[in-house]
Amino acid sequence: MDDWKKLEHELSAWPSISTHAHRFGGREFRFGSAEVGHIHRGGIVDIPFPRSVHDILLADGLAEEHRWVPNSGWITFHIRREEDLKHALWLMRVSYLRYALKAASDPHALLRQESEELRLSPQLKSLLENFIPSKAKQIPREPLPA
Repeated sequence: MDDWKKLEHELSAWPSISTHAHRFGGREFRFGSAEVGHIHRGGIVDIPFPRSVHDILLADGLAEEHRWVPNSGWITFHIRREEDLKHALWLMRVSYLRYALKAASDPHALLRQESEELRLSPQLKSLLENFIPSKAKQIPREPLPA
């Protein structure tokens, strides 16, 4: 199975992910109507991120600036060997997590679990907390005794 198929197989198993033909060739992965990222033949992975996440990924050498739309928030990653496939999945999972947090019944638990599994830096975890809906950010309080 080539990298393209391995990536598609893995991502299509994630909850709420659908796969589609990408308008510039390749396969696109969506959470609902939002694009999580896409892959082109030859192992080029493109993923949209908010600028703050984008900047950390570039600064930490975890991705490259998008080749066609630099300075846009999009990143590019090239799959050249097996270890690269794992990193591409990691990048896609970070993108996926932004949308999953908005839809989760317990986004705090999801972020804790995913940040451990993905070994997110404290800075990246902090940025992803911004995707927890504001009503979920409020800490439930115990009712006062009568």
